Amino acid sequence: MLIFGRICIGKYQMWIIAKIVTFTLYVEKTTIAVYRVVFCCGGVRAKIQSPSQFLGYQLGTQFTYQYRIAEYFKYVAAEAKNVKLLQYGSTNEGRPLIAMFIASTENIGKLDEIRKNNLALAGLPDSHIATAPVAAALNPVIVWLSYNVHGNEPCSSEAAMQTLFDMVDPDNANAKNWLKNTVVVIDPCLNPDGHERYVNFYNSVKGASPDINPAAREHAEPRPGGRVNHYYFDLNRDWARQTQKETQARVGLYNSWLPQIHVDFHEQGYNAPYYFAPAAEPMHKDITAWQKQFQTTIGKNNAKYFDQNGWLYFTKEEFDLLYPSYGDTYPIYNGSIGMTYEQGGIGAGLAITTRTGDVLTLKDRIAHHHSNGLSTIETASANAAKAVQEFKKYFDNTRTKPDGDYKAYVIKSTNEDKLNTLADMLRRNGIQYSYGVKETASGYNYFTGKTEQFNINTGDMVISAYQPKSVLMHVLLEPNTFVADSVTYDITALVVTLRLWLAGL
Repeated sequence: MLIFGRICIGKYQMWIIAKIVTFTLYVEKTTIAVYRVVFCCGGVRAKIQSPSQFLGYQLGTQFTYQYRIAEYFKYVAAEAKNVKLLQYGSTNEGRPLIAMFIASTENIGKLDEIRKNNLALAGLPDSHIATAPVAAALNPVIVWLSYNVHGNEPCSSEAAMQTLFDMVDPDNANAKNWLKNTVVVIDPCLNPDGHERYVNFYNSVKGASPDINPAAREHAEPRPGGRVNHYYFDLNRDWARQTQKETQARVGLYNSWLPQIHVDFHEQGYNAPYYFAPAAEPMHKDITAWQKQFQTTIGKNNAKYFDQNGWLYFTKEEFDLLYPSYGDTYPIYNGSIGMTYEQGGIGAGLAITTRTGDVLTLKDRIAHHHSNGLSTIETASANAAKAVQEFKKYFDNTRTKPDGDYKAYVIKSTNEDKLNTLADMLRRNGIQYSYGVKETASGYNYFTGKTEQFNINTGDMVISAYQPKSVLMHVLLEPNTFVADSVTYDITALVVTLRLWLAGL
């Protein structure tokens, strides 16, 4: 029972909000039977509710609708002093796209200054900083956690709520320590329309309790399924081309920050153990030694907690770093440590029997993603200065001594409409370009496969490699991609399509 009022003991008075249980109070040698009060003094906020407390059910016992996920984030934004909630867009069906920024109480009030300093470290012209940026070692490391880009991989959105709670819980000393030098961004659901398509399906066919038989109807989602967005597009293949509304909004926000670390939380087939970095071959040759090394550092810390809990996992075997439009590779080609985390669970519902005879539950899946989210933040904080310094070094190199065989690309202006479309895509990705002046140059001809002289006209597009986004530019435009391993997780369709499309200019 809660009460609000004023308690008087002799000449002392106190306004209180109190929870009542009985106890005996001794005042001036007089025994008085009163109620024990747990004080919440005026001006002090009540303890922030966990997701389970706020939602009214234990996390993992049912799937949470996207509007309720958004409500929890709004609730935390209203209660916690060290967060900032941003709606950065909306879906085709009108659902909000949101991101929560979490920092120390000192840093939360200067988020835009941190953002601009971070862009200045990358040498980007839109950082709007007239003076030199702060030293790299003084800027916090930025960790960006993205959940549920595939709507029928929904456990990650549930984990996002728990991770948010742990980062703002006043009793969490670890989180307070991490936030001294870390800014955390949580995007709880990249694909709300797909998420709702899956949750609505599951709730329409489930029984009073989960059916763990894999042949049960609740484990057979009908087409088109929740993986894709409103237009049935796979948003995890769209980071670079940005054909979809959700992607354009998300990548626009991402490029206005350029975090040092980005994690894309997924699910895979429910019979698979958990996957986290380091990634498999093939890796693009422009991925730096530091990016590979720090993937391993983070993976080892993840493994420590999985080992403590007896959870199965694997690394390196399957998910490579080549195709440029994933939630791990796109950040990598933009100077980040990009990683995919894959929890077994597609089609698992609330519980399912795996081929080993074990029962995999939604609670299990949430726990695994939650553990790795916190582990990644912990590792980032422990290596914050080094991560930011390497970030600056990465962009110093792209601007002054870019990798690759080609120092510039020239796109002929034979088709103005397509050239304008290409310009829009480059601009959305922060890739700088200009238009040529009349001169003669020598270069590799994509059509003949030979090096030869050609004329540059004033309407031709010229893209220099000496720029912050040099690596991404090379990956998208290089005529041939070196592949160290003959087996890749997915096709490099974006690059092939772009080259064929450019051939038609």
